[in-house]
Amino acid sequence: MGADAADAAARASASESVSVRLGKLEEVERSESEEIGLRVFVGRRSASISTSDFAPEGLRALAERAVEMARLAPEDPYGGLAPADALFAGDAPDLQLNDGAEPGPADLRAAALASEDAARAVAGVTNSNGGSAAAARSVFGLVTSSGFARAHAGGSHTLSASVVAGEGSEKQTDYAYRTQRHLADLPAPEGIGREAGERAVRKVGSGSLPSGKMPVVFDPRVGGGILGHLLGAMSAPAIARKASFLLGREDEQLFDTAITIAEDPHRLRGLRSRHYDGEGVPSCPRALVEQGKVTGWMTNVASAAQLDLALTGHASRGAGGSPGIAPANVFMHAGALSVAELIADIEDGVFVTDLFGQGVNLVTGDYSRGASGLRIRNGELAGPVAEITIAGTLPEMFRALVPANDLAFERGIDVPTFRIDGMSVAGE
Repeated sequence: MGADAADAAARASASESVSVRLGKLEEVERSESEEIGLRVFVGRRSASISTSDFAPEGLRALAERAVEMARLAPEDPYGGLAPADALFAGDAPDLQLNDGAEPGPADLRAAALASEDAARAVAGVTNSNGGSAAAARSVFGLVTSSGFARAHAGGSHTLSASVVAGEGSEKQTDYAYRTQRHLADLPAPEGIGREAGERAVRKVGSGSLPSGKMPVVFDPRVGGGILGHLLGAMSAPAIARKASFLLGREDEQLFDTAITIAEDPHRLRGLRSRHYDGEGVPSCPRALVEQGKVTGWMTNVASAAQLDLALTGHASRGAGGSPGIAPANVFMHAGALSVAELIADIEDGVFVTDLFGQGVNLVTGDYSRGASGLRIRNGELAGPVAEITIAGTLPEMFRALVPANDLAFERGIDVPTFRIDGMSVAGE
């Protein structure tokens, strides 16, 4: 129909979940979706459009509309497809992203009940928000007119529980969950439930603490968010827009020289594993931060062209819209100290288990979040604290960061427990 170049991305998914509450079935849900997105280029002009109509006449109408839209679009000097010599080619070893297991509603219900029952059995738990179990599978295909044509499938299994502890004004809620590619890799439902119950109970009787500068220790459950802010600032589109606090800090010692942050897109059964990115470019294991310094920006085709950089295999693609940026299986290397050793010399500090609010500015690096957790007194975890605010700047926080040795691969962005001294804490 006159397009000079085009790519098409298709995604389909199906999931089934069962939720229970107080030992009774609450909800059984099944969902299926499929969508295809077409992006076309007419000269330096482009347009993207998507549909869930896979009929031949529907796809033909999609193509016709996309080309008409592209002809009316403004010129973009940087848009385009990945060139043929930059595309993933050759064999794609099995990353074991789908175990083929399809537990039925009865299996999911039994797992959800076991998780909730274990949580409710924890002394001090007074109510339940429920337990749930889910299984999902998906397939993604990408074809480009520059010569790429591949697809891959994946699956996941999830268990969760959320309960309430305490009475009246002392009520506290917490949760636990795990997602794995293979059902056999999930912890036992009883372990998930017990973790949820224990987390809720230890929040009861929360107080505050005096305001001031002090060490803040981040639980891995929330520490990954700090890494997420770094990754957002390392995206080449943010650098190109001059919307990153890392701009001009390419050679700066951001972290201690002992800190390494790596990416392993080829990890077997990894939650974000892949052989190629959303534009067909190979995804490769690499260090994103090495000896405390960033190793470069994460690019897609448009940002690489704008900044005159190489493609790094970090493009992300939904069915519609232009590609964004997404890393795969990022983790911070573990440190040498146990968590007990990490906090042993803290006279007064806070161990953060929950963060709230959106007070992070990736342009300036300013950081301010509501938090709750446990007070640290004389090297020991003490009573629960809530309704506090922790603040600092991300560059200062990175420089002060010290990791423990308890790294576990559970989330897709994984960190050990880590400590940051000198943060501002607002309490009483």
